[in-house]
Amino acid sequence: MKKLSNRIAMVAMSLTLTIATPTAAFAGVNAVPSQPVDLTYAAEKALPSVVHIRFLQNSKVQTVDVQSDPFGDFFDPFGFFGNPGNGGTQKRKVQTPKREGSGSGVIISTDGYIVTNNHVVDGADELTVTLNDNKEYSARIIGTDKTTDLALIKISATNLPAMPIGDSDKLKVGEWVLAVGNPFNLNSTVTAGIVSAKARSLGANGIESFIQTDAAINSGNSGGALVNTRGELVGINAMLYSQTGSYSGYGFAIPTTIMNKVVADLKKYGVVQRGVLGVSAIDVNKYFDSQKEQGKEVDLGTMEGVYVAKVDEDGSAAEAGIKEGDVIIAVDGKKVVKMSEFQEYITNKRPGDKVTVTYLRKKQKKTATITLKNEQGNTNIVKDADLDVLGGTFRPVTEQEKKDLNISYGLVVTKVTGGALKDAAVYKGFVIQQANDTPMKTLNDLQKAVKDASTSKDPVLILKGFSPTGKKAYFAVMLDKQ
Repeated sequence: MKKLSNRIAMVAMSLTLTIATPTAAFAGVNAVPSQPVDLTYAAEKALPSVVHIRFLQNSKVQTVDVQSDPFGDFFDPFGFFGNPGNGGTQKRKVQTPKREGSGSGVIISTDGYIVTNNHVVDGADELTVTLNDNKEYSARIIGTDKTTDLALIKISATNLPAMPIGDSDKLKVGEWVLAVGNPFNLNSTVTAGIVSAKARSLGANGIESFIQTDAAINSGNSGGALVNTRGELVGINAMLYSQTGSYSGYGFAIPTTIMNKVVADLKKYGVVQRGVLGVSAIDVNKYFDSQKEQGKEVDLGTMEGVYVAKVDEDGSAAEAGIKEGDVIIAVDGKKVVKMSEFQEYITNKRPGDKVTVTYLRKKQKKTATITLKNEQGNTNIVKDADLDVLGGTFRPVTEQEKKDLNISYGLVVTKVTGGALKDAAVYKGFVIQQANDTPMKTLNDLQKAVKDASTSKDPVLILKGFSPTGKKAYFAVMLDKQ
């Protein structure tokens, strides 16, 4: 599990299985004492829909680059012991340890669809779901989305207690909410608090507009439910903000406005369809702060909105006339105060959708209608390519993955279904940059490489690339000769 920072701790699965008082009214004229809030109805409705998820990743053999001994030439000049010397690298097979963990999930349909966090199920070979009544089921992954840290899994069951889905947009700061989880298989774990803030951004995920709450969210609660007083799902609990890694009053949940779109796309396409505007932008107040640090005073004509720091030359925004230095203040008539709000709105759009952006240029208000593209620069629906001969599915790397790995292209293994990939121990999440020394920029590149290798004298496909954590790796995939 990747540690985000010393201040942000993912409330991911535990990697081992070991185990209010009424609010007083402000003093003043016409003050009316507030009444206690009864949360028992919400708890009773929500508890049957929250499940425990047990994660298992089997031990695997992987081929990795290992830094050699810089004195290898002196002690082993002829390479008898496999050391290349000179501080170079060599390929070695390593046995990864078996990993177990747990988290929570929320039943969203009576036929077995369950939403959880991507970091709860990422890399799992086996998933076991335990319901509130202690019934156990094996689960399969329908799809995952690292960018929003959401995942959709399914169990084979019917007449399940699905949680009704509420509208997170209607949440108000100060409103009571429950955080419901099933950590470490401890059924019926409920904590209460209020909505502390909305549209929070922590820099943890590629797209985020978190609901902040002071309801306690701790390790094992990842993927659990944030519930309003009507017992409706309004968020998926994802992380805590802490200096110690333990709960300290700041929990964060992914709103249902983002969840609904991700779930719909994963069900229909297997991968999230993401409309891209083609700009790099920051909050206006953060732009002001950066300018002040340089001793500059700036007047943009507004104290709110999103400052456009960069425009992709071939992107949707550039085609619509958006330029660096513009300030986006509204989208489709909805006011934009900060980047997280803007992201939340755009993430609900698909390639080909049109949005009307209101912006300021030199303090003058303008509008532009923008047709959103996908991350490959067109308006086509993106699907995972299914290559039966390899036994897996693939997609191009996202912009966030390019930044994380410092690469400009690549293909991600989104699923290993068996066959040649499984035999070669290729794992889900591996980023292919080259196949037989040919750059893998598109799915067509991989299909051609497979065809060429299959018809060659030596039907082997050498895949070079990176693990999800950024380590270099390569695999030799044996293909059936055609």
